[in-house]
Amino acid sequence: MKVWALANQKGGVGKTTTTVTLGGLLASWGFRTLMLDMDPHGSLSGYFRYDPDTLERGTYALFEAAINQRPVDPDYQVQPTGTEGLDLLPASVALAALDRQAGRRQGMGLVLKNAIQALATRYDHVIIDCPPMLGVLLINALAACEQLLIPVQTEFLALKGLERMLHTLQMVLRSRRGTLPHLIVPTMFDRRTRASIDSLQLLRSQYGGAVWEGFIPIDTRFRDASYAGMPPSLFDPHSRGVAAYSALLEKLQGATPGMRAAG
Repeated sequence: MKVWALANQKGGVGKTTTTVTLGGLLASWGFRTLMLDMDPHGSLSGYFRYDPDTLERGTYALFEAAINQRPVDPDYQVQPTGTEGLDLLPASVALAALDRQAGRRQGMGLVLKNAIQALATRYDHVIIDCPPMLGVLLINALAACEQLLIPVQTEFLALKGLERMLHTLQMVLRSRRGTLPHLIVPTMFDRRTRASIDSLQLLRSQYGGAVWEGFIPIDTRFRDASYAGMPPSLFDPHSRGVAAYSALLEKLQGATPGMRAAG
């Protein structure tokens, strides 16, 4: 099972769009895929018409059980998305109070990792959509994943958010005592604007090989797919945005479409 996390400490850079599109593509390629919504705003959950204000099952239940020192069945928290092979662990607004509730309790940084391990036989891939702030949720995601993807909008203010994210990553790696491969993914690229072109060039010059060689273009079909509540790869599999994410996924997989992971 592969576990990827999508994180950036700046909002609006394409984390949820990346999660949904990669998840939909993986499912269409034959991989059993689970998406986890770790953001109290619940954008990923809302995409699939789950209301974070009323949800009783989802990621928060995992942490609530850990706080109260009682068992929890992660499988019971999983919800369908309406797409075959693609499931969701949705978010609740209660996640916003988690840092205060968890306090300095021991073991709270591994709640998500333990839950994912319990689901290992059910899924080939897990994709975690992270909140844009440092706290117990982001720390859990970084502890649980084996590959970090950092979507960065190709505009200058987004580059400052990238600096914060990389600083956070270094802090977490010191406590993790290991390495965590990360890939910077340029998003919302608009070749018609000088600002977007210059930002992409600056991103590549400053971070070199840590930046994916491609980019995700501006594509209104992403918005249309969201309105329909469908992964973009199902809504319009021939759109330029889906083509870009397919190229990204091939790099991440190191395999061709249609190959299924074993176990």
